[in-house]
Amino acid sequence: MPVDTGADGDLTPQPPSLRRKGEPDELQNLPSLRRGGVGGEVKAPLLGAHMSIAGGYYKALQRGRAAGCDAVQLFSKNASQWKAKPLSAEDIALFEQTRIATGYDPSVLMVHDSYLINLATPDDTLWDKSLAAFGEELDRCALLGIPHLVTHAGAHVGSGEEAGLARIAAGLDRVLDARPPGVWVLLETTAGQGTGLCYRFEQIARVLDQSRCADRVGICLDTCHVYAAGYDLAAAAGYDAMIQDFDRLLGLDRLRAFHLNDSKKGLGSRVDRHDHIGQGALGLAAFRYLLNDPRVAGRPMVLETEKGDDETWDAINLATLRSLIADGTPEPV
Repeated sequence: MPVDTGADGDLTPQPPSLRRKGEPDELQNLPSLRRGGVGGEVKAPLLGAHMSIAGGYYKALQRGRAAGCDAVQLFSKNASQWKAKPLSAEDIALFEQTRIATGYDPSVLMVHDSYLINLATPDDTLWDKSLAAFGEELDRCALLGIPHLVTHAGAHVGSGEEAGLARIAAGLDRVLDARPPGVWVLLETTAGQGTGLCYRFEQIARVLDQSRCADRVGICLDTCHVYAAGYDLAAAAGYDAMIQDFDRLLGLDRLRAFHLNDSKKGLGSRVDRHDHIGQGALGLAAFRYLLNDPRVAGRPMVLETEKGDDETWDAINLATLRSLIADGTPEPV
């Protein structure tokens, strides 16, 4: 989640060592990471962070540029409220002017929807309310020219996983049928906390299989969440297996964005608690694999970690991530 409620302890900037004690250099043990991209070139990672819209939507872009972000995620409204003040012509114009001035291409921007939305709920009243709010989020993305809407699709709250997944698919169809293409819905991989869904790739595949609008749905992969859900991306073999499973079940062309977060909890904990890069149970290895993997290059990758009282942590985490990027282009096999 963009706001980490679980951060604690000393926030004095302490960039982690680039290798844990005894950690092997497993990067070269992944044959897939030695493949070049098109023409043997690997696109540089597009690293960024979730930014506040306090003071105006355009402020998120200015804050992102000041923090050294290549990509920016923001809310289109207060994420803890159902209602939102309509976007004004001035809001829209200022955002577009600032986007041009800061040099951000629309493809590196994304909105995270409200935490109140639950597309999986069996409660018809809440489902209808969620669909209306979700549709409004899509409309606001379109007005701001942002092509990605990230969503925690929902929790089944007792109806069962199959019923919840079917409910998500039906909800996506109802909302997307009423709107022209232009904004991708990005189902976020979750930790599977409580009755939350989409914590396994097979579950996301079930949603897509049941949706007639699947060609307008992509995926945002959250590193903390997939680790908490049981994907061991901290190990070379586990990381490669995760990417291969994703490709087999969903297709890498559907992978549109990443949330880069370490995890306060361990592998398979099913607990969603973000930590600073290299400071949690996930460690640095997974981020090293990810940032040097040409199979997933060129997607926006944003932090959702605690910023700290003086908001220095974004710069620290971004610097840590950039230090993990290998120099030069991987040699083709």
